[in-house]
Amino acid sequence: MQQILDSARIAIQAIWANKLRSLLTVIGNIVAVTSIVTVVSLIQGMNAYVSNAIVSDVGADSFTIQRLPPIRTEEDEEHVRANPLITIAEAQAIKRTGVDTITAVMAQASRSATVSYRDQEIDNVQIQGVTSEYTDFGTFNADQRGRMISPAEIARSQPVTIIGYDVADKLFGELNPLDKDIKIAGIPFRVVGVSEKKGSVFGNSQDNFCVIAMGSYEKLFGARQSLTLTVKPKTPEVMDAAKEDAVLALRVARKLKPKQDDNFGLFTSDTILDFYHQATNGIFAVLVGVVALSLVVGGIVIMNIMLMVVTERTREIGLRKALGAKRRDIMSQVLTESVTLSTFGGVVGIALGFFAAQGISHFSPLPARLEAWSVFLGIGITAGVGLFFGAYPAARAARLDPIEALRRE
Repeated sequence: MQQILDSARIAIQAIWANKLRSLLTVIGNIVAVTSIVTVVSLIQGMNAYVSNAIVSDVGADSFTIQRLPPIRTEEDEEHVRANPLITIAEAQAIKRTGVDTITAVMAQASRSATVSYRDQEIDNVQIQGVTSEYTDFGTFNADQRGRMISPAEIARSQPVTIIGYDVADKLFGELNPLDKDIKIAGIPFRVVGVSEKKGSVFGNSQDNFCVIAMGSYEKLFGARQSLTLTVKPKTPEVMDAAKEDAVLALRVARKLKPKQDDNFGLFTSDTILDFYHQATNGIFAVLVGVVALSLVVGGIVIMNIMLMVVTERTREIGLRKALGAKRRDIMSQVLTESVTLSTFGGVVGIALGFFAAQGISHFSPLPARLEAWSVFLGIGITAGVGLFFGAYPAARAARLDPIEALRRE
């Protein structure tokens, strides 16, 4: 251990004595590790951000049924193009079939429309029609301002609405929006509640919506459009059984034969996350791989510099060997200096990468998240690069003949 510490001390003294050369030597490592930490931080932040958004939208304890399953190719799109619309009757069929496993089935539809209040107008607001079961899900919540739409109001298709935080802010500003009449697609609706703020996903607001009764929605936009069904099992333990009951109910309702494929899509938060990871893992791997190439360049630079260092210090190495230093002592010294030099570049690169990721996150919608494992990975990789590319210069130094070395000028 003492020998390793002595070698590290000598290496640090050598690096400090040649500050500019040492900095230029590790500039490749600094750039590589900065890029890797930045990319990994953005990837981790994006993964966590998307995961939270998907779980928040779909729900960890529920699943959704849509007209189309995940589409990956043009052949898939052609195959599902003729899938029938999902209807309220099918939602009721699922609830009947899953009486022992399912506690609620909400039907939902959405479409963009213009919303106005007096002289204020907002385009492309998401108008979401829901059935009375929506209160069983945590998708919509009224904050301290107002209340939820009651099941009775939904059953009678009353012209009332819950508006998103951004809609309330843009239309009313400091005014209290409760019991005010707004116009959705030109039809008056009374505001009964304001949903709590959800924030944005990649710069797209999640608070730009109005919730109305499904009957009112169909009066505005027509009844012939596909719905999204959100199904809530009675307990998380019966999630698989609830999915089986829902699939069975839809297949029976659509008179599908045993050998026919499902003509609908069933999604859980895990399904969507898997699809997201499949779509992005390859891209992320290529990004990290391209960035990692600069580590190889940095390692080659370190090897060249260490060869030059060995040449410059030939007399010193010869003197040490003449005084009894063994080959492993010489190799240890050179390798320690190489590893220390490379690791120094890694530490600087990690710090710069962290600040770069935070800067990108601050000035763009891309989130950043620095993981502890990425810090240790960056240090480990740079130490490995120093060890690998320092091996040849170390071996060359260890093979020097002390007599020949002492004759060198």
